Amino acid sequence: MVRNDAPRFGTAGLSDSFRAGGGKTPEDIAAFTASFGLTAFEYQCGRGVRIQDARAAALGAACAGRGIALSVHAPYYISMSSLEEDKRLHSIDYLLQSCAAVRAMGGRRVIFHPGSCGRQSRENALDKALDTMRRAVAAVDAAGFGDCILCPETMGKVNQLGTLEEVLALCAVDPRITPCIDFGHLYARSQGSEFAGAAAAGDYAALLDRLDRALGDERARTFHVHFSRIAYTQGGEKCHLTFADTAYGPPHQPLMALFKARGLCPTVICESAGTQAEDAAALAAAWAAAPQA
Repeated sequence: MVRNDAPRFGTAGLSDSFRAGGGKTPEDIAAFTASFGLTAFEYQCGRGVRIQDARAAALGAACAGRGIALSVHAPYYISMSSLEEDKRLHSIDYLLQSCAAVRAMGGRRVIFHPGSCGRQSRENALDKALDTMRRAVAAVDAAGFGDCILCPETMGKVNQLGTLEEVLALCAVDPRITPCIDFGHLYARSQGSEFAGAAAAGDYAALLDRLDRALGDERARTFHVHFSRIAYTQGGEKCHLTFADTAYGPPHQPLMALFKARGLCPTVICESAGTQAEDAAALAAAWAAAPQA
């Protein structure tokens, strides 16, 4: 396996400026992404996996020609902890559909939301999710998608399953499962008490230390990242913002400096509201400007 020497930076979906410019085709997507100096793109299947194989292959070819790695965000309605057994087990089908899509694109990573606690304790919700995760790994292998990487995401609402520790528990099911650390989500679910202001660098460092202890392998170096500024309420995440919206955090510069200092090479996907490419370029610039270890 070739080791990355730097993080990959990219976008979740396409900025408003892409549509304003009239882009439509897979080649347009690849060219737009590359024009910002980005090397990753996360295709959004939040409302269902609807991309046709031919378009997925065309997108994969266009992006491969420009050195852009592809991932897929699985449907939002996955609920690995649902009290409704049918809904819980259908989550595995949605992961399989997402694996098929990312395979057609030539990518490997499938990012997904674990679910919510609902009318059960966090402990019971996690137990259900762990069972679903084990079943999902077996199903992925049986379907011939063993090279795909499932990435459970840390979540922004207090009642959602997806604290850092819950995500790490899911990652312990199989050594291929890699965390998607959404720093905006963690900031929002803490209601701005973590990853904010002068304490942000220390909070980021503590989280990276925790990843290293929990994972103990290459996943702690090449994990998946979502990043954006996020407004919050008492319930956690309210909405995604842009880097120009500075009333809320989290700040990106301290995190990029730590990535550089520690030699970490995650895939960093920007989820800003409409300015994904522009803000992803700012993330890449902050990393480049940080001092080398």
